[in-house]
Amino acid sequence: MEWRCAGLGWPDGRPVLRWAGGRRSALPYGKAIGFRAVGERRCVGARGNPCPHRAVVPGRTTQARCPECARLDRAFSVAADGVPDDPRTYRVYLAWFGPGLLKVGITAQERGSARLLEQGAVAFCWLGRGPLMAARRTEELLRSALGVPDRVSYDKKRSVRTALPERAERAGELAELHRRAVALDGWAETLERVAFEAVDHAEAFGLPGLRAATGVRAVTGFRASTGVVRELVDGGTVAGRLVAAAGPDLYLAGAGAEAAEGAGGVFVVDARVLVGWELARADAGAGVTVPVRAVPDGGGGGSGAEQEGLF
Repeated sequence: MEWRCAGLGWPDGRPVLRWAGGRRSALPYGKAIGFRAVGERRCVGARGNPCPHRAVVPGRTTQARCPECARLDRAFSVAADGVPDDPRTYRVYLAWFGPGLLKVGITAQERGSARLLEQGAVAFCWLGRGPLMAARRTEELLRSALGVPDRVSYDKKRSVRTALPERAERAGELAELHRRAVALDGWAETLERVAFEAVDHAEAFGLPGLRAATGVRAVTGFRASTGVVRELVDGGTVAGRLVAAAGPDLYLAGAGAEAAEGAGGVFVVDARVLVGWELARADAGAGVTVPVRAVPDGGGGGSGAEQEGLF
């Protein structure tokens, strides 16, 4: 049975690895996991259709698509305004990743908070709801009038995750920006303003456990992780104990990481680079034998029965 990774998902607010064909592997915190890359990384296709060429794609890219499939996917992307007549209701949101790290965005109302979990938003609030183009115009208004970006890099998100202020402070920063946003003139007439309510994902992401695993006791002067797995190679292994997850990032504690408080040994697996790879089970103590990028300081076997999960 081939287990080709289709990415990290957040159904019901819990992290799972998704596989080609629709299978899922639950990823509860504290679980020991290990996998080995097999063969070559293949294009995942576009818009639910397999790549006709099963093209090989580079290991370091975060989008496992060949140029042809990437163009097709982009052509029908809401983010690229490829479907301006989309009849669904959309919501405008503010996402909070850390002190001063906020972004504005839009998501289909039917998706609920899935988009915010996928982005690794520690907290968020809704701003408005209405037709797609009205949501898009209001998003642009907020970007220009308040200077709120529509993107925050994953390096910045990772740099602050183990040194976050308390929940009340997170909600307070969101509340202030929400107040300023809804008071602006120029909102699209068909976009309904939404009252403030902060939603917090710190517990869903396991961030208290991550903070403990990295030995953080203050908001500065720490190293959140020892590195980020940014590429797989044929035969390379990744193994450890799952400490936390946020967006596409899995935080694993390697062998010996718990030997001493703050000893390090927690590393990040950017699950976007797993997509398109066939993965085989490996021993949870196999360690990391794939390329790992250093992180700057923050400012398996079977019994012969049908396998129910990779780990």
